[in-house]
Amino acid sequence: MNDLNTILWPDVPFDLQKHLVLLCRRGSEAHETYIPPTDPNSIDDRDLVGVVVPPAKYYIGLQKWENAESIKNEWDVVLYEFRKVVNLLMKQNPNVLAMLYLRPEDYLHMTEAGRLLVENRSLFQHRGHAVNAFVGYAHGQLNDMMQFEHKGYMGSKRKALVAKFGYDTKNAGHLIRILRMGLEYITTGEMNVYRPDRDELMSIKCGEWSLHAVREEADRLFVLCKDAKATSPLPTEIDEEAIEQLVMKVLRQSL
Repeated sequence: MNDLNTILWPDVPFDLQKHLVLLCRRGSEAHETYIPPTDPNSIDDRDLVGVVVPPAKYYIGLQKWENAESIKNEWDVVLYEFRKVVNLLMKQNPNVLAMLYLRPEDYLHMTEAGRLLVENRSLFQHRGHAVNAFVGYAHGQLNDMMQFEHKGYMGSKRKALVAKFGYDTKNAGHLIRILRMGLEYITTGEMNVYRPDRDELMSIKCGEWSLHAVREEADRLFVLCKDAKATSPLPTEIDEEAIEQLVMKVLRQSL
């Protein structure tokens, strides 16, 4: 934590340094598709996600704490309470699941509790949930890509890029990336967050693909993801008792 003082942290009602168990890169820096602000096409934030085990009173008292977020300058930081993360992992939420499949250098802070979560990532695997989650998330990106005019959160640079190319190229990059990551995960049980197809994803993000080419690749990947369900090595059931034991072990260590 002491080496991370330049980060603009979310406000939390307790000492974050004592209760943060995992902090890692997410988004474009984790995928190796980050465009620095010196580039005229840059529209990226520096994204971090963390897992927190708050003080005991938030588990056995009246108070409740689930998450906090801070978007300031270049930093976009999201913090989640540990049990909330577990519930999202059991649903195979792509954004949260990616936290468990990063390169070692993408973990900026990890306690024993954080290590246990990463090392036990296979406990959360579920074939049906994975297909539904990745395909559903990709459909959301496709919808955003095609209905960009309704995005009030866009900055001027991103709006200019949409006007230039006729569609939201950033969402197009997310769409193809999430489908490829999902297909890899469904067919192998492993996830490549750091993208081997980085150059191709960057070309999509920078508007070098036509809208037709993006849609064609997305349609192909949607079919492959759904077809892969039948032969996926991912389990068809989750061992909830094993997850329960992991949660209790982490909380006993951390509280």
